[in-house]
Amino acid sequence: MDILLLILAFLCLALGVAGSILPALPGPPLAWLGLLLAGFTHYVDVSTTVLIATACLAAVITVLDYVVPSLTTKHFGGTKYGVWGCNIGLVVSLFGLPIGPTGLLGVAFWPFVGALVGEYIMVKDLRAALRAACGAFVGFLCGTVIKIAFCVALLVVVIIELV
Repeated sequence: MDILLLILAFLCLALGVAGSILPALPGPPLAWLGLLLAGFTHYVDVSTTVLIATACLAAVITVLDYVVPSLTTKHFGGTKYGVWGCNIGLVVSLFGLPIGPTGLLGVAFWPFVGALVGEYIMVKDLRAALRAACGAFVGFLCGTVIKIAFCVALLVVVIIELV
């Protein structure tokens, strides 16, 4: 049974890392599930405190992944129209459209376009609108880096425990 749990754990951890990049998979929760499954084996010793702390961190990272692009849009000078456009773009990227990119490109593209259009409607200045849209893209990149770092860290913890 331990071998089956370890196989499932590594599958979840690998999907977690992939889900940090791919929009359809929730990376941090999947990686945490992998840590939990590994903790049920006799080979990996994970304390309850670590499981609770990493579960909370996975939840916070997952929520921040949707909030950070809006915050960086605002930080880059965007108005509420740019922030709303970014949020609408995030929702569009989750469901996809029959036009435009989908998948990883869609998750970066649609918030950028949403912030650009929303900001341009408000300020009628392409330069300011592009700056706000760049903020949305920077937020996407920051969220992706944080998710990858968290998921890889959980993978490393399990590998170190096995060795």
